Amino acid sequence: MEITSNPKLENLPKVLLLGPIRVYTLFESEFSSHFQFIKCNDSPLPLPHFLATSNATAMLIGGHIPITACDVLDHLPSLRCIVTITAGLNHIDLAECCRRGIAVTSAGDAYSNDCADFALALLIDLLRKVSSVHRFGQRVSAEGHYCLSHRLKGKKIGIIGLGSIGSRIARRLEAFGCTILYSSRKQKPSVSYPFYSDICELATNSDILVISCALTNQTRHMINKQVLSALGKEGVIINIARGAIIDEKELVRFLVEGKIAGAGLDVFENEPYVPKELSAMDNVVLLPHAAFITHESFRDVFELAKGNLLAFFSNKPLLSPVTDV
Repeated sequence: MEITSNPKLENLPKVLLLGPIRVYTLFESEFSSHFQFIKCNDSPLPLPHFLATSNATAMLIGGHIPITACDVLDHLPSLRCIVTITAGLNHIDLAECCRRGIAVTSAGDAYSNDCADFALALLIDLLRKVSSVHRFGQRVSAEGHYCLSHRLKGKKIGIIGLGSIGSRIARRLEAFGCTILYSSRKQKPSVSYPFYSDICELATNSDILVISCALTNQTRHMINKQVLSALGKEGVIINIARGAIIDEKELVRFLVEGKIAGAGLDVFENEPYVPKELSAMDNVVLLPHAAFITHESFRDVFELAKGNLLAFFSNKPLLSPVTDV
């Protein structure tokens, strides 16, 4: 692989940039004052050959390329640190990284406040029919009547995943006068909300389910036919986590058949594909995986990624290491 010589870059630490990353593009000049980036998109070499000749010890990634042994890691024997700008880690084989002694850092809670705000935005939009009424107002006269909406106050909200994002959602919903229930990998002694180890039981006791957990082998299709049935005809579901946590075919069927009341979805099982049945529904709000996208969150995650890389190359503790493998 040929890298153009630039005396100003010679002494900068080299970082492999795997795939297009919007945060890098926005802050390229600031990143490049600290690191020399080796970009796979600039190389004519096949990816395995490019990786093998990079001799990279550190890598900056987004969420679109799977980081597995055969696809990436086998070709990077010198790799010792992966810095991802994502909060979700389902695209990285963490166990394999641990086995190889490769440290992984995440976006930590850089996106948490914005994602929590967005969950509420989806929920209020859905209950008060904001998007639906907007479309209605564009196609009829002011004399038309639209169906009644629902208030948020007093609703029982079942939050699935009471981590960094879920706990912020809970605090915001408390301010709206909602009752909070939750399910998580472990009960959290620090909170007083009722805990449910069984998702179906949580759904039975909730008016609304909000999904804010990680996608793992255990949570894939966790929201299935049984959970949706337990949620019931008046129930609403909000998903800002990962699309595959819901069995999307069952969700579509329940919405089409009127077996749940509505859904606010920022993520989908096979992004960017969105089931066509959902597009025409007034009781569904669809967004293109946008919950985390703000000027502020991108600045925060840039600073965190830069800090993690600087820490790695200085042999200092990483700022947001992933320890739960």
